[in-house]
Amino acid sequence: LQLLSPFQLGDLKLKNRVVLAPLTRARCTPTEDPLDVKNTIPNELMATYYEQRASGGLLITEATAISEEGSGWLNAPHICNEQQVAGWKKVTDRVHKADGIIFLQLWHMGRQAHSSFHPTRKDTVSASAIKISTGKAKNSKHEPAEWETPRALSIEEIKETVQDFKKGAQLAKKAGFDGVEIHSANGYLVDQFLQTQTNKRTDIYGGSMENRIRFLKEIVEAIKEVYPANRIGFRLSPNGVYGDMGSPDNDKMFPFIAKEMNKYGLAYVHVMDGLGFGYHNKCPVVTLADIRKHFDGPIISNCGLTRDVAEGMIRSGTADLAAFGRLYISNPDLPERFANDWPVEKEAPYETWWQPTGAKGYTDWPTYKVQEKKA
Repeated sequence: LQLLSPFQLGDLKLKNRVVLAPLTRARCTPTEDPLDVKNTIPNELMATYYEQRASGGLLITEATAISEEGSGWLNAPHICNEQQVAGWKKVTDRVHKADGIIFLQLWHMGRQAHSSFHPTRKDTVSASAIKISTGKAKNSKHEPAEWETPRALSIEEIKETVQDFKKGAQLAKKAGFDGVEIHSANGYLVDQFLQTQTNKRTDIYGGSMENRIRFLKEIVEAIKEVYPANRIGFRLSPNGVYGDMGSPDNDKMFPFIAKEMNKYGLAYVHVMDGLGFGYHNKCPVVTLADIRKHFDGPIISNCGLTRDVAEGMIRSGTADLAAFGRLYISNPDLPERFANDWPVEKEAPYETWWQPTGAKGYTDWPTYKVQEKKA
């Protein structure tokens, strides 16, 4: 299987092309006070979880908040202070000891957060003052709440947010991460700048494609002062509806993003090209082939892959690496199962994804043990 062949990712040699997709699992230690910093610090259970999956070529952590204003998911980890660095260091140490390579995903939720997570400013922010029109938010007590109209970031605040991403990268480096992934997908803040669905600005950050990509470029340029370009990846979701997203010009904007980002020599682009996470239906589907025309670096495919589909994509040259999420939750030894043709457990059910159930549905998935046949 080419999926299991080694791959050179910049200066890092991956042992195979299987990637652990970034998955919010909300397993930091729950606290009575939802704003207690303890529920944002990675713990031993999380270190075990990543260690169990270290046989993949690359592990990408769950989305990790870079600031108070960027946070908004109860019991999800942050990367803002020394306590969080110490927690993450336990994770990277365990993964490296197991001969793994791990990137931290840097996250700002923008308008998808609720103001109850933000005691300092008591609001949420975005590219423009447009609120989400579907579903409900979750407040800091994990209760359903109405979506709030975000405040459009000022130019000065945009510059501050770029520095928050840079600081997150500095702390990630201190915590021992091999690199970082910028979360510019799934309707979170960077995506809110990229897409016309959420960006109605008339200044240098809105309007033209060149202006809408400016925020992402500034983040990359800031992080390049911390990590070399080939240790920085970024994630896109051109087809996704999650977060009330999808724009009529995505079929033009996202190949343009690929072309512009290609100039930096980055580690990879990670594309949620599959439609299993919902399709907005506002323009033609953006495929990996569309991205490949403009991006010379490694491409990670993601969204509902199976072993054989991933293998086909790699053999055809459509993708270089394949990220698995739900399947990797329920199969901690997924690369070994692929290699040995062992049975693969079904995808982990929804109720195990991010409920505060500790080890249950998290670190208690068994590895496959070859049963000795009775004589």
